[in-house]
Amino acid sequence: MLTGFRDLLVPAAQRRTLDELTAELDLRSGDRASRYSAYWTMLVLSAVIAAAGVIADSTATVIGAMIIAPLSTPIMGMALGLVKRAKNRADRFVLGGAAAVVAVGLLASLAVPRSYDLLSNGQVSGRTSPGLADLIAAMATGLAGAVALARRDVAAVLPGVAIAISLVPPLVVVGVCLGDGAPGLALGALVLFASNALSLVLAGTFIFAALGYVEAPAGRTRARTALALSAVGLVVLIPLGVSTAANYLFAAWKTGVEHAAAEWLAAEPGAAVTDVRTHFTTFHVSVRAPGGGLPPVAALLTRLHGVVPEGSSVVVDVTQGRTIKAGKVP
Repeated sequence: MLTGFRDLLVPAAQRRTLDELTAELDLRSGDRASRYSAYWTMLVLSAVIAAAGVIADSTATVIGAMIIAPLSTPIMGMALGLVKRAKNRADRFVLGGAAAVVAVGLLASLAVPRSYDLLSNGQVSGRTSPGLADLIAAMATGLAGAVALARRDVAAVLPGVAIAISLVPPLVVVGVCLGDGAPGLALGALVLFASNALSLVLAGTFIFAALGYVEAPAGRTRARTALALSAVGLVVLIPLGVSTAANYLFAAWKTGVEHAAAEWLAAEPGAAVTDVRTHFTTFHVSVRAPGGGLPPVAALLTRLHGVVPEGSSVVVDVTQGRTIKAGKVP
């Protein structure tokens, strides 16, 4: 039965040998100097490209950085090392590479004028509040990547896998947020990277073991490995679960603010709510008021009582360029 599963997953004629897979994933194999040079050069360049894409809020540029980033190689090398029960020092390449990318993001944020609001950037905000959906997507991506590495005939999908799994951009965002004085947001981006890296390791370990490259460790060694991976998974799963719940809560508050603001503007001809943004416990309500007049902001605060937490700040941004600090919800 196991043989049938292996042949279905990766036909024997297309399955790479253990030596081939080791040569692909172990940076210490072959010409070490050349492989080290290629790894660090491409990693730093991908970090610079990602930093430029994050600061410019350019999705295309960030995708380009993801394609050339080599960080997934040592991460999958960790998975192969677990299956082989061999130390290949892949973790050192991962930790060192992660530190280098964070440093690039930190330097990039310091080079940007302080008047530029980096934290409202879509490339930043989209990577600071990961959820369970990100973990599921990363796990599926890791499975696809492990299968592609094990097969000789589907190497063409690896660029797509590189795009799907976000490794370098979250680390750049960690540096950007630290440089901008937002350690809480930096932690969220770090959790996203950790969940993606863990998903690659778990998926790679499962696929490589299922394909029978080596037998799984027995007895106490197997239990120790499973316990360690489970502990790391739990450490990542808890903040992802909390972040998911927080995302749903903020979405509910945002919807409530939109309805309350629409009712607040109902008496003004042509006035409408164009957007609602949240930044921690501050709600920015963007409105269009053709006539220039708005109802008293105190009425908006009253309508928001019970809709959002007490003490939340409300800012009204009018399309004509006015910004009204409405105050705090009673």
